[in-house]
Amino acid sequence: MIFQLNNDKLKLVEIKTKFQHGGIIISILKNEVLRDVGALARCIQSISDIKFREIKLQRGQFIFLTRICEYPGINLIDLSNILKVDKATTTKAVQKLMDEGYVLRERSNEDKRMWHLFSSPKAQNVYAYLIEEENRNMEYCFTGFNPEDRERASKLLKRMRENIEQNWKEIKNFQEE
Repeated sequence: MIFQLNNDKLKLVEIKTKFQHGGIIISILKNEVLRDVGALARCIQSISDIKFREIKLQRGQFIFLTRICEYPGINLIDLSNILKVDKATTTKAVQKLMDEGYVLRERSNEDKRMWHLFSSPKAQNVYAYLIEEENRNMEYCFTGFNPEDRERASKLLKRMRENIEQNWKEIKNFQEE
């Protein structure tokens, strides 16, 4: 059973989770919220890829660049964990950002195998633009929302992220140091 929102009223609705079709049992998706979140993310990704083409950022590199600007000296592992991507993806994105002159790296004094990442002056010059675009996307997403709905949606999404992070850490064999 799930709750369904109709005319701003929640009502309990029973939905079958499986049905039989030609002798095959087919599962039915209970809720499309993750598909909606995925569609939202892909729309923003696509918009950003088009807008950031002029500053030679491509394929979602802006999320890596903004975090490097926000966390000076971050390493690849921590950046991967913040963004919930694998280290290979992070390594490729950071290398492309270095090739474009957006990111600088310095070897760690404590562990010579580790590199710390820093934003270059070029990155610092575009950071405000990246955040303005992120804020613009948020405004589009929240069109028609009152302040309470915005806050509630933000809290619910944060809670969903926190819930799934537990599973993500287990699946990825996450080890906190």
